[in-house]
Amino acid sequence: MSRSLARPATGPVARLVAVAAAVALAGGCGIQGPDRAAGNDAASGAAVAPPISEVTPAEDPRAWRGPVSAGVAASDLDPVAEDPAPALPVTLTDAQGTEVVIEDVSRVLALDLHGTLARTVFELGLGDRLVGRDLSTQFDQAADLPLVTGSGHELNAEAILDLDPTLIITDTSLGPWDVVLQMRESGIPVVVVESSRSLGNLDELTRMVAGALGVPDAGEVLVERVADEVAQVRADIDEIAPADERQRLRTIFLYVRGNAGVYYMFGKGSGADDLIDAVGAYDVAEEIGWSGMRPVTAEGLVAAAPELVVMMTKGLESTGGVDGLLEKLPALANTPAGQNERFVDIADSLVLGYGPGTAEVLNALAVAVHAPQELG
Repeated sequence: MSRSLARPATGPVARLVAVAAAVALAGGCGIQGPDRAAGNDAASGAAVAPPISEVTPAEDPRAWRGPVSAGVAASDLDPVAEDPAPALPVTLTDAQGTEVVIEDVSRVLALDLHGTLARTVFELGLGDRLVGRDLSTQFDQAADLPLVTGSGHELNAEAILDLDPTLIITDTSLGPWDVVLQMRESGIPVVVVESSRSLGNLDELTRMVAGALGVPDAGEVLVERVADEVAQVRADIDEIAPADERQRLRTIFLYVRGNAGVYYMFGKGSGADDLIDAVGAYDVAEEIGWSGMRPVTAEGLVAAAPELVVMMTKGLESTGGVDGLLEKLPALANTPAGQNERFVDIADSLVLGYGPGTAEVLNALAVAVHAPQELG
């Protein structure tokens, strides 16, 4: 097995994690994990979005005033195979170009910022192989697994080694990176998948996880199922979204941690652009040439003139809600979104995770955009 010590790949999501890690070290408040099972928004008081195909769109979504939480119901996992037999050994090249030989998948850790990798393992039918979890993996089937991450999603080397994993699947969204290198140096096969997530690489992510587990056939079934679900939701969204993009709500995605003074706007190539386009809104960031993830500026907000702002739930909470956010960003208060308090928030662990639950996230956001009365 090659033991390349390549540094983690860079990209918008990787840079986001670097910012969050710095915040955690400086002030003890990085990206926090959900307080409930991933997607169980009903427990938090947020209304769960009905299927977009069953709602009546608002006559004028621009006339809606006030924030909306895009609730996603707790998912009932539905594995595509029942205890599939892994074909081992497997030799693959991961997202960093590291060749990894995998001979045993009896004790697996699948770790990332969103809990996407662990859910993928479960949906492939190998959930019983998982021996631990990250803070974002909180669906019921994984609730009893021991944590290997602490505050700010920091990997705990001792906790990982105590579980004696035979395979670790992760990305660069968790740190410190030295812990990942330590696991590899200790002889544990480590497969690093792409951290930057989008609709464009959803299939690739699923295939790499399935390949690492030695169940590529189950992977193809899951790829097809997720693709079909996403395609159906997007078709339903297209039925109610304005065909003319000029009639769509001008939308931006903000990542904030108000208690640490972190305010970023996500642009082209961040993964948020895919979400905005897919739910039938208009991605303003591309229009103003905003790429990747960059600190918010008054000039950027004025140029964007958003009518709608999408945010992570805990990010909005960290500013003291809409009123607190508008106080901290006066330029945002003067935009149409600020004047109408038109904000949509969705659970941190779900919004940019891109995995088996992608269709559910698209549906919830689309309802919040086009039929806010269903959630308000």
